[in-house]
Amino acid sequence: MKIMKIVSLWAKGIKRDAVMLWFARKHPDTPLLAKIVCVVAVLYALSPIDLVPDFIPILGYVDDALLLPAMIWLAVRLLPPQVLVLCRQQADDWMRQRGVKPRSYIGAAIVVAIWCLIGYLCWRWI
Repeated sequence: MKIMKIVSLWAKGIKRDAVMLWFARKHPDTPLLAKIVCVVAVLYALSPIDLVPDFIPILGYVDDALLLPAMIWLAVRLLPPQVLVLCRQQADDWMRQRGVKPRSYIGAAIVVAIWCLIGYLCWRWI
């Protein structure tokens, strides 16, 4: 039972940090490279299409279990400490008040457009 609690806490931390990146990308003290990593991580987290589809045994979930946490880790390393603390507090407040992730219809449109472009380029290449 301990393992399930540890995994649950880890998953909640990942969810909170994904929301934290949402706020960090808008913070004026966030460096450009960190903003780019934040945007890519958030877009990947919100993307309905995975790099490796989930129906592929084991590998389908490995990308979710490794790639997203790795992008979050990199973004956290690139963020200034004061921005990290402030944005984590904003994420905690957001999750406590609303209980849902922030939404961006423009961001969703960008994700869909990128995947459509990738699909089109793959189709043209074949």
